[in-house]
Amino acid sequence: MSGTVLFTGTATAIGGRGGHSQTSDGSVSVDLGMPKNGVLDSGKTTPEHLFAAGYAACFGSAVEAVGHQKKLDVTGAAVTVAVSLVKGDDGFSLAAKLSLKAPALTPEQTEEVLEAAHQMCPYSKATRGNIPVELSVG
Repeated sequence: MSGTVLFTGTATAIGGRGGHSQTSDGSVSVDLGMPKNGVLDSGKTTPEHLFAAGYAACFGSAVEAVGHQKKLDVTGAAVTVAVSLVKGDDGFSLAAKLSLKAPALTPEQTEEVLEAAHQMCPYSKATRGNIPVELSVG
């Protein structure tokens, strides 16, 4: 679907300890797990921010779980979730791109963990079929 991009943002997480989401222009950001003064800035936080940060935290937890199951060293693995919301002639479209960088793993192992974590993550299960998700290593 082509149209006007209403939101672009990225979220990152190291392991499953939370997520950070920021708009492409850097003007608005939100953290899960470590909100400022214990409260999210709901005046600036959009549902897309929460989706991106939550997805990153969930996916980070899934990466840790898969690494443990497969006895692979995922220490320092970083996940990135890029989310975009587009308004087109057909309505709205939300898409996500999941990336995994795991320094201690080979590219093949990283790809295996990426796919398995995507299958395990509840966010992926909830959105599968509803939004397109692209997976990438690195």
